[in-house]
Amino acid sequence: MGENTKKKSRPLIIGDLVAEVPVIQGGMGVGISLSGLAGAVAAQGGIGIISTAQIGYREPGFDDHPIETNLEAIKSELRKAREIAGGGIVGVNIMVATREYDRYVRAALEGGADLIISGAGLPVNLPAIAGDAKTKLAPIVSSLKSTEVICRYWLKKYNRLPDLVVIEGPRAGGHLGFHMEELMEIDDAAYDEEIKRIIAHVKEYGHKQGKEIPVVVAGGVYERKDMEHYLEMGAAGVQVATRFVTTYECDASPAYKQSYIDAKEEDIVIVKSPVGMPGRAILNPFMKKAKEGRIPHGKCHLCISTCKPDQTPYCITEALVNAAKGNVEDALLFCGSNAYRAKKLEYVKDIMDEFR
Repeated sequence: MGENTKKKSRPLIIGDLVAEVPVIQGGMGVGISLSGLAGAVAAQGGIGIISTAQIGYREPGFDDHPIETNLEAIKSELRKAREIAGGGIVGVNIMVATREYDRYVRAALEGGADLIISGAGLPVNLPAIAGDAKTKLAPIVSSLKSTEVICRYWLKKYNRLPDLVVIEGPRAGGHLGFHMEELMEIDDAAYDEEIKRIIAHVKEYGHKQGKEIPVVVAGGVYERKDMEHYLEMGAAGVQVATRFVTTYECDASPAYKQSYIDAKEEDIVIVKSPVGMPGRAILNPFMKKAKEGRIPHGKCHLCISTCKPDQTPYCITEALVNAAKGNVEDALLFCGSNAYRAKKLEYVKDIMDEFR
C-alpha cells in the first residue's frame, strides 16, 4: 500500500489518554527500553513503555542496593522520557514476578506513569496497590482463561476492570506466557481464534459496566500489515517491541542491535529461562554454554521472586545486563520471532510513520 493511498490509523483511546498512532512500544528489559526509546515513541504519537526490570543496572548503587536503586531509576527514567515525549504518553512495564512488586508499582505511580502494563504472572493485586491513582492499568494475558480470571477477580474484589488489555501471543520475545509444549504446537490461525474470543470477552465485560476497554495484540507484530490484520479482528491497536530494538533511539548497546541485524531465522530459538519460564532468544555462544551446564555467577541482584540463586543454571540479571552493555557473547539476547528481519538501523519516526 503506497504512502499516499494508505488509510490513516484510528487513534488508540484508553479512557482520557489518546495515542494518535495505535502502537504501544513493548517494554524490554534489562535496559533495552528506557527513557530514550520510550520518549521517542511517545513523541511520535504512540505510547512509549519503559521496562522496570533491573532498570538501575547502570547506577553505582546497583550492586549493593539493587531494589532501592531500581526504584529511584524508575522515577528518573520516567522524568527523562517525559522531557523527550513533549506531552506524549509514557508508561512502564512491571513484571508480576518482580521481587517487591508492590514497591515497583508505587514508584511508577509516584513517577507519574500514564500507564502500567503488567504480566509475567497475573496482576491480581494491581488495583489494590494503585488505589485511586489516575494511572491506567493494563494486564497482559495470553489466553481466554487468564482474561476471565483477571476481569472477574478485579470486578468482584475491587469493583473495577482493566483500562486496557494486552494479548501477548506465542511469537513475542522474552519470557512467554505459554508452556514449552504449547509453543511447539500453536499455529497462527488457531491463536487468531483465541484472540477473537478474548476481544469479545473483554468487550462484553466492558459493556456490562458501561466501559470501553481497548484490546491490543502483541507478539510478531513487525510491520503495518500485521497491525491491519489485528485491527480487522477487532483489536484497538498493537504492541510492537522487536522492530524498535534496531532504532537509533533504542537504549540498547550498538552490539545488541547488531546481533539482531546479523541473526538468521534459524538462530531464533525457544530457551528455558532460569526463572522457570520459556522465552525466545538468539542462539549464541552463551546459550550453547548454558545448555551444557551451570554457569557460575556473582551475588544475587534480587530480580525475580521465582529464582533460586543457589540452583539457577545462570544468573538472568547478569546475562541480560551483558546484553544491554554490548557483551553479546556472554549474554541472553531476548528477541521476538521476527528479529531476523532487521537489516539496518532505523529512526523511530520512520517506523511510526509506517503505522500512522
